[in-house]
Amino acid sequence: MIEEAYDRAAELIAGADAVLVCAGAGIGVDSGLPDFRGTEGFWRAYPPYERLGLKFEEIADPVHFADDPALAWGFYGHRLRLYRETVPHEGFAVLRSWGARVFTSNVDGQFQKAGFADVAEVHGSIHHAQCVEPCTDEIWECSFDVEVDPESMRAVGPLPSCPSCGGLARPNILMFGDWGWVPHRSRRQLDELTEWRRSKRLAVIEIGAGTAVPTVRRQAELASAASGALIRINTREPDVRHGRGVSLPAGALEALTALARRTA
Repeated sequence: MIEEAYDRAAELIAGADAVLVCAGAGIGVDSGLPDFRGTEGFWRAYPPYERLGLKFEEIADPVHFADDPALAWGFYGHRLRLYRETVPHEGFAVLRSWGARVFTSNVDGQFQKAGFADVAEVHGSIHHAQCVEPCTDEIWECSFDVEVDPESMRAVGPLPSCPSCGGLARPNILMFGDWGWVPHRSRRQLDELTEWRRSKRLAVIEIGAGTAVPTVRRQAELASAASGALIRINTREPDVRHGRGVSLPAGALEALTALARRTA
């Protein structure tokens, strides 16, 4: 049964005008990135936050940049270094070989690191910063490092600052309950993606996107509505309930490697 699903998915890719990848956090697991699914998963990745009783949605909150900036930059500074050091797995190269464009909720920059030029980052990027206020709508690349105490997960030393006003900077990421995010970089990417996919018969490959935060799933289903060609790669929630879609209950690297053999 699974072999037939892979064969069908390969047919959808071969028969499409273009491939759109819609990726959630699950695509990075095979690169060694932590899985934040559920509070327990987050605390396994970051034990200090279990001691503090902080959940992911509580630490990924812009309020901390005002109330406790060393705590806020401890979390994001650690993630910035982690993502800089992570090497994308070989599944990214498979997607590149199909000339895919990307829509992702991930802020880690792994697609760009793997050589993709056209990436729509709906939640922003940890590799870009903005003013906390914000005093302007300026967004700049993060050329700084943030030293983090691994025991307390607090930033040590000077914190990143805004080049315009000299106040505190923050990542250009859409956080939970975030009214201060500067969105124009992401909006431009999304507008370019919308224009690109007009009149194309797409094969949409959704990877590692769950239902808890359904942003990626909604985009994948919308983009594949005309053709019905949705390939859902997901270890926990793989079911596809409409159209000509294909369910692949596997991890990203396993599924993409199998598809690469069938589309070579």
